Amino acid sequence: MQKLNDLSRSPSPLDPDGTLIAVIELSLSSWLVAGIVPGVERQPLKKLAVDESALLKLLHRWRDEAAKAGHHIKRIAVAFEAGRDGFWLARWLRAHDIEAHVIHASSVAVSREHRRAKTDRLDTSLLKRSFLGWLRGERDHCKMVAIPTIKDEDAKRPNREHESLVGEPSRIVNRMKAALIRLGIRGFNPKLKKAAGRLEDLRTPEGEPILPNMLAELRRDMERRQLINDQIRQIEDARLERIEQAPGDGPNAMVLLLARVIGVGIETADMLVQEVLARNMRDRRAVARYAGLTGSPDESGIKRREKELARSGNARGRRGMIQLAWRFLMLQKDSTLAQWFRGRTESTRGTRKIMIVALARKLLIALWRLVREGVVPDGVVLRPAQ
Repeated sequence: MQKLNDLSRSPSPLDPDGTLIAVIELSLSSWLVAGIVPGVERQPLKKLAVDESALLKLLHRWRDEAAKAGHHIKRIAVAFEAGRDGFWLARWLRAHDIEAHVIHASSVAVSREHRRAKTDRLDTSLLKRSFLGWLRGERDHCKMVAIPTIKDEDAKRPNREHESLVGEPSRIVNRMKAALIRLGIRGFNPKLKKAAGRLEDLRTPEGEPILPNMLAELRRDMERRQLINDQIRQIEDARLERIEQAPGDGPNAMVLLLARVIGVGIETADMLVQEVLARNMRDRRAVARYAGLTGSPDESGIKRREKELARSGNARGRRGMIQLAWRFLMLQKDSTLAQWFRGRTESTRGTRKIMIVALARKLLIALWRLVREGVVPDGVVLRPAQ
């Protein structure tokens, strides 16, 4: 029986005589729309400006052409590849009673020729063939991406902004130290509170003060670092305030439950919930696959090998889980998962980096079961509930 959230094939049977099918090749300057119109022998291809209203008019015009040919259109199905434009167009089409889907770009089969022709016209043909097979219910013909709500997308912004900001202060400090070392000045720590006031007192080995342009640059770097640190604190305070205001809300309750696991902080818990665990996953295999913690086997004839991680899932979730797995080994030594890891790596050299990925996969599935079913992993110590 097909799962309700199985995006590998269409849940609705295809009626070729009553379904208008269209695919869109999106770009910055224009959209190329290809269609399959019942009762119309030609397969229309229309280039539009980047205008959703013009797209809707085109679909309605094709529907009228099908009606003139004696076909009553009951379903309009539109698809495009996931990319820079995100999901706004799919949400807009659905709000106007158009069935919209977003195709996972890596699931579209392409020619394996060394130098294959690639144009928007050819791309729409590939999309049309893949989408048609998906609508017919052919399993794994291509895969669709789950379309998040605008609220779901907005919930991810604080974590992603936080991730982009946390590396900036270190880069600024390293740049300041490098500038000072070029002058022969060592041992100055720009991270100290009184560092800004000590800049004018610094002297080169020749006894000369820092020249005005360099001094102004260092002051600006310090101000920039302070501004970024303030923004990081604002994001963290807003997160805590949001959780305190609605602790029983679905994602917030998951975050609080995960944060009770010793070794998991609020930042890690919030990232895992927003990026991975809050999604409606089919089963534990789907959880590991979405986080990119599965292998990529290369098997042909007698050849059997693994080409490391598939890296096809959520990169933030994958990085976070591998970091958490190392931390888990230190802070949850008596857990069954930590004992399993030690038993696999103690007698074998050079396997810790390989097996840490397997531990991260097992740990992610265990945390998914914890937030979904309330099952605490064996031997894992929790903080007292507040």
